[in-house]
Amino acid sequence: MSKRIRLGILGTARVARTVVPQMQLSDMASVVIVGSRSLDKAQAFAAEFDIPQAVGSYEDVLASDCDAVYIPLPPALHCEWTCRAAEAGKHVLCEKPLATSAADARTMIETCRRHGVVLLDSVMWYHTERAERMKQIIASGELGDVRQITSAFTFPGDAMPDSNIRFNSALGGGSLLDVGWYCVGASLWFMNQLPQRVFAAAEWKNGIDWHLNGLMWFSDHQVAAIETGFNLIRRRWIEVAGTSAALVCDDFTRPWNLEKPRFWIHDVQGVSHQNVVTHPPIERCLVDAFCRLIQSGQIVHEWANLSLQTQHICDTLKRSAQNERIEAVEPLAPL
Repeated sequence: MSKRIRLGILGTARVARTVVPQMQLSDMASVVIVGSRSLDKAQAFAAEFDIPQAVGSYEDVLASDCDAVYIPLPPALHCEWTCRAAEAGKHVLCEKPLATSAADARTMIETCRRHGVVLLDSVMWYHTERAERMKQIIASGELGDVRQITSAFTFPGDAMPDSNIRFNSALGGGSLLDVGWYCVGASLWFMNQLPQRVFAAAEWKNGIDWHLNGLMWFSDHQVAAIETGFNLIRRRWIEVAGTSAALVCDDFTRPWNLEKPRFWIHDVQGVSHQNVVTHPPIERCLVDAFCRLIQSGQIVHEWANLSLQTQHICDTLKRSAQNERIEAVEPLAPL
């Protein structure tokens, strides 16, 4: 077995508290250092998760002998610290959204490639066996011609403090980049192409999109519809509808029942066939996928292209919501 990837953590954000324990349980990685702008916070985090070293700055993590870093910082800081990590020779696992603009996302990807390091965004569900099975079914033609993808990801934001970074426009907040990222990315991954034009309408609150509905029109009359928001119950479902059958998953980003990741195929007679595809916790699937990319030397990989495409469409949807009009999707220059 190849040696474990030594990981450093930049920051002690709440999301890191769910990812780091699975890093520690992975056979492919070990967390060796955590850094925070507050040494006390870093030391408390290190003690809680049995991390050998704690330091009082992100720079000290980059100067250490770790192989890679995990960046759970606010989106507005992703570009700076990803590029600095790449320049220090560290592979990067970066929280989603990858950046706050497609221009920054491209800079991050190109900088990592130039310095010979892997960059992966931390959308976890892509790297599960359930997601791969759904992708295979869609690609196989079992659904017939896919005509429509519909997805929703919402949760009650009122339960969170106003200081949460999701609600701060300067830090890259808003429902589209926070939870809509999953819906846009899934639509592009399953359609395997960019849309030609989009339209979005949003409810704005304190400078962010509190709730957003979007439409994406693809070639051959294919459509994807998304709903994102901080003002409804927790929902994370997707339907891929074809001319012969439909695939439905009511928890595509994270299984409601961790022991029973499932989805259904609904046939033309309305009969439902449940598929259960078990896999490790999604955080561990992500960490292991990241480590495999590093060990295989895959600096150029499909996930980086999908990240850039997702960012590009999120940019265009947001512009549509701001301008209240249909927006054409500009072609993306190849990476």
